[in-house]
Amino acid sequence: MSSLGWILVGGLLMSLVAMVGAITLLLPQKQLQNMLFPLVSLAAGSLLGGALFHMLPEGMEAMEPRQGSLFIAAGFTLFLAMEQFLHWHHSHRRPAARNHSGTRQAVAILILLGDALHNFIGGLGIASTFLMNPAAGIAAWCAAVAHEVPQELGDFAILLHSGWSPRSALRWNFISALTFPLGAVLAWLIAQSLPVAGLVLFASGNFIYIAASDLVPEIKANTSLRSASLSFGWFCGGLLLMLGLAR
Repeated sequence: MSSLGWILVGGLLMSLVAMVGAITLLLPQKQLQNMLFPLVSLAAGSLLGGALFHMLPEGMEAMEPRQGSLFIAAGFTLFLAMEQFLHWHHSHRRPAARNHSGTRQAVAILILLGDALHNFIGGLGIASTFLMNPAAGIAAWCAAVAHEVPQELGDFAILLHSGWSPRSALRWNFISALTFPLGAVLAWLIAQSLPVAGLVLFASGNFIYIAASDLVPEIKANTSLRSASLSFGWFCGGLLLMLGLAR
């Protein structure tokens, strides 16, 4: 399959991941939480492994180290800015109760806007990885899916909590996810005029930030020995999965 074929298929499949939020309608809250935390741990390991074992080696091989480091730092810093100024974050816990419906609606809209921007940047970075090396692109895509599943489950629950109907929540979640293939196709179109390796390293900075800042703290929040051990095991499983795909 050509690079464009991988990009189109990966982009469309990633958009469909947004529909996974419908699972929250079928599961009791406790069972959903029990399912989410292992997924968060797996996602943290997968994102970190995808960045360290695939995206960083591919990008740094094609760029001067100091220049490449600037792209990594830019990717990390952009996501920090998004959290600081858009109040967008990856929380997978049950949303706290709020008394004001306007506040709930504002939070829901911010989540959708933040996810749309996040998906667009992800599409740019992962498509660029496909352009450099399809095998590394597949690994980066798998890591992104591992992260998107718990994120979409959490986002869908927040939209429902904000008073949205299940149909509206699914529809707008899917629309925000369409920015992923949009970013992916844009990366393919501008590949000749922009440094593809730089976009790959920029995306690796995104991956490292999400894993280290958003997901690992949730893993560390598990206080019991059993929960902590399971979370650590799933985290290592994500790392090993990405390491295996690198061979």
